[in-house]
Amino acid sequence: MLTSERKAYILKVLGRDGRVVAKAISRELDLSEDTIRRDLRELAGEGLLQRVHGGALPHSPAMGDLVQRREVSASGKVAIGRAAARLVSPGQVVMLDGGTTAVQLARHLAPGLKAMVVTHSPNVAVELAGHAGIEVELIGGRLFRHSMVAVGATAAEAIARIRADVYFMGVTGIHAEIGLTTGDSEEAAIKRALRRQAAETVVLASREKLGAASPFHVADAGEVDTMLVEADTPDQAVEPFRALGVTVIRA
Repeated sequence: MLTSERKAYILKVLGRDGRVVAKAISRELDLSEDTIRRDLRELAGEGLLQRVHGGALPHSPAMGDLVQRREVSASGKVAIGRAAARLVSPGQVVMLDGGTTAVQLARHLAPGLKAMVVTHSPNVAVELAGHAGIEVELIGGRLFRHSMVAVGATAAEAIARIRADVYFMGVTGIHAEIGLTTGDSEEAAIKRALRRQAAETVVLASREKLGAASPFHVADAGEVDTMLVEADTPDQAVEPFRALGVTVIRA
């Protein structure tokens, strides 16, 4: 079998099953696991999948730049942002992540709401600038341009001094076994810092992130409290998270 044929088969299995197990593919094709692992490495290098222990998962389309991400699940992100905004109560201290869905959350906060929003996203802060009832605490640090958020030691130190009622987390990969992942190590560290400082964590889970994985681990799936998903998300996609004790809310 030619290399191109093997890779096409691997991608076909990935699309069909949502994962690839190297040992199973090697048996099906009567080839060595080393050959299949080499194919997986090359496919990962092309951005077509994310390697994990023993095989691979879909590469998250949420790994693109901000312009690209605005076009992915656009209507779903609006719905999730609107639903997330309804979870914010008057007087709360809310930690709000960066990303396109977080901007939608900020955009849909009730006009009369009085609360504090802590964010490391300049885009979110600008979105809230005209909201008279929201006090905005903007976390500074080194600007990570890919996601337009502050990262680094300065950001982490500022976050450690704040206690919040709820953290609305954005990630690029959400998988019941692999956990919550993102594409940059420093961004992952800031997300962990935000989660530690909040009494409750809500994950903003648009469709393209479910079942996908990115290189850097943020948290195990069972370590968050709630997931907000699009209304038409299949039950089989969310049942593994419910089994871990996560509350799943459809937007």
